[in-house]
Amino acid sequence: MNKVILVGRLTRDPEVRTLPTGNTVASFSLAINRTFKNKDGNVDADFINVSVFGRQAENVGKYVTKGSLIGCDGRIQTRSYDAQDGSKRYVTEVIADNVEFMSSGKNNASSSQGPVNAYVDTTSSVYMDEPSPEMGVDVSVEDPFKNFGSEVSLSDDDLPF
Repeated sequence: MNKVILVGRLTRDPEVRTLPTGNTVASFSLAINRTFKNKDGNVDADFINVSVFGRQAENVGKYVTKGSLIGCDGRIQTRSYDAQDGSKRYVTEVIADNVEFMSSGKNNASSSQGPVNAYVDTTSSVYMDEPSPEMGVDVSVEDPFKNFGSEVSLSDDDLPF
C-alpha cells in the first residue's frame, strides 16, 4: 500500500501549467513540522514536493498562495531523468489525489464566511488561522465544563454503538 496524508503550509505559490495532453498540473512544496524537537530544542520541518492534476490543480492555482495551510492525500512516486551533464537524476514527490484548503486563500481575507477551517498546530503551540469574534466563533477562554463537576457517569445505553 502506498498512501500518504500531509498537512502543511505552502513554501511558495503553486506553479500551474498545462501539459501537451491538455491536462493541468499544479506543483508546490509543503513545509511540515516534525512532531519532536531536535537536540537544540527547536522543531524542524520537512519540505515535501507535491503535484496534483486536473480540476484540483486549477483550484490550487486559483485559491492558495505561499503560506496557505492545506491537507492532501495521495501516493509517493519516484521518477528519473537524464540531466544536461549526462547524469541520471531521481525525483521523489507526492502525487495528490485530493487537496483540501484549510486556511483562507487568495482574495478570501475579506470574506464574511470566516475561515475554511480553524487549525491548531500542536507541535509548535502556535495558533494558525486563529478564530475571532468578528468571524462569529466563540473564542472565550472560560472553561465550558466548569459546572459539570469532576466525574462523568455514562451507561451503556448512552453510547451510540
